[in-house]
Amino acid sequence: MLSALKTIASVVALSGAIALPAAPALAGGAIGFTLAPRTAEDARAMDFGLRAYALYNGLRDAGAHIDQRGQNNAAGVAQQGAGNVGVVTQRGDGHAATLQQAGNGNSYGIFQFGRNTDTRIAQDGDGNTGAALTFGW
Repeated sequence: MLSALKTIASVVALSGAIALPAAPALAGGAIGFTLAPRTAEDARAMDFGLRAYALYNGLRDAGAHIDQRGQNNAAGVAQQGAGNVGVVTQRGDGHAATLQQAGNGNSYGIFQFGRNTDTRIAQDGDGNTGAALTFGW
């Protein structure tokens, strides 16, 4: 028993004596998620949510809604077709986003937070939907 206690005490003392170097803070980075529905039911739900969000933010039928808060942000939406909805929301500084939609009845949302993120999305065809969430530091 005394031997086991000495062994444990030695391990604890040794682990305290080994100094691990402090890791430097990361200068910057980003993590992002792209959401694409797998089923038609999921696609309808996501499309409904994006259109409701756009309507809540003042977009009346189809088109694009861009809402940026921060400094040095840039965003653009290009749409070709009917009934497309594009939403870009950026919070923080130094974000860039582009959304291109070609076709009819598409919806997509780009949501960026933090700083210095860059998202570029192209949607082709009819009835597509999706979203991108990006967080930068």
